[in-house]
Amino acid sequence: MEKNSNHICLCPLEGIINLIAKKWAILIISIIGHHEKIRFTDIAQRLNGISPKTLADVLKDLQKENLIHRESFSEIPPRVEYSLTKDGKDLCEAVLPLIRWAEKRDTVDTHRCQGGCHNENLPMKRTPGTGKALLK
Repeated sequence: MEKNSNHICLCPLEGIINLIAKKWAILIISIIGHHEKIRFTDIAQRLNGISPKTLADVLKDLQKENLIHRESFSEIPPRVEYSLTKDGKDLCEAVLPLIRWAEKRDTVDTHRCQGGCHNENLPMKRTPGTGKALLK
């Protein structure tokens, strides 16, 4: 964006908008951002209605874009944990104003909300050195 201009160049969005505009992507980023590390089944439980294949596909896409980190452990049964990368944390932080805006609109029917969000207090943590809030 040029200084002293109201013009905003949307070109930087071209590479990422198709990914984050997918139905589940922002929700997955937010869920992973709410936890230090989280397993596949825990993500799936928080996203009622997502198929295992769709979740796996979106996780792979987010990993390709370096928004999440996938760590697999050589155990039986196999264990895989997901966490946010720095870029993923930055995206999660950028989404917070959208979440706050949606909360203010108060259009979510708490009976329809499947994530149990209205029964949880979503704690916030501050990013060291920046003071910026992130979901814990």
